[in-house]
Amino acid sequence: MDNSLKETKISSQKIYDGKLLHLEKDSVTLPNGNTADRELIRHVGAVCMVPLLDNGEIILEKQYRYPVEKTIIEIPAGKLNSPDEDRLSAAKRELQEETGYTAEKWTDIGLYYPAAAYSDEKITIYLAEGLKKGECNLDEDEFLEVITMPLGEAVDKIVSGEIADGKTQAAV
Repeated sequence: MDNSLKETKISSQKIYDGKLLHLEKDSVTLPNGNTADRELIRHVGAVCMVPLLDNGEIILEKQYRYPVEKTIIEIPAGKLNSPDEDRLSAAKRELQEETGYTAEKWTDIGLYYPAAAYSDEKITIYLAEGLKKGECNLDEDEFLEVITMPLGEAVDKIVSGEIADGKTQAAV
């Protein structure tokens, strides 16, 4: 790893410690020796998946997202219960809870940092295949609509801006 661009933490101050997000303000030494402040969000981590049906369609969700004040289309996803939780186990849980589906085959297709400039959140992306339909088990505060769409149509909707969710764009 090239350390010529590395910033080194001098000190850290917790600003907010919430249920989902934890805000810190760090002082760092820059590569040129100067100092700067960095505000960052600590996140437990998450998983997402592209559930691919045998007919070539993918399972998506429509969900209202309060921060952007609109219903968006996205792939199934969810946060880890703890930083040590096995990511594949979390992906299996989230797929079943949100869509009712289980998958016979799981492929890890990469890691995604949704906002590396200010957050340490990392999302592991999976491809889920060999799907079997079952019952959803949504969280008490979770409301969504499960839909299917041909993979090519999802790509077209990403290109046109109709699907604007970053993890969905990266995964699809």
